[in-house]
Amino acid sequence: MRNENEEGNEGHGGRSFGNNEHGREHRGGIKIRQNYFLPKPIKPGDELEVEIEAVASQGDGIAKKDGFVIFIKGAKVGEKVKIKVTEVKARFGIGEIVQ
Repeated sequence: MRNENEEGNEGHGGRSFGNNEHGREHRGGIKIRQNYFLPKPIKPGDELEVEIEAVASQGDGIAKKDGFVIFIKGAKVGEKVKIKVTEVKARFGIGEIVQ
């Protein structure tokens, strides 16, 4: 026989609502990263000076702003470039070099 503390899912239809070891929240079988809906450090139209840290598999340069990834077409590793943010998605941004 289990006590009330051991039956943490009672009243929730047997579904688990909590965080797993990767910081993802489970809601009825859907995994959502906690930072998915947090405000982003960039927005469309922002102009930034960034350093290209790596190159993605499709050749776009990768820079970061406060840990948030930005892809820049045509940028090379080690370049310091001024970019304009064109799109912001849930997990990354897209920018273009401005001169």
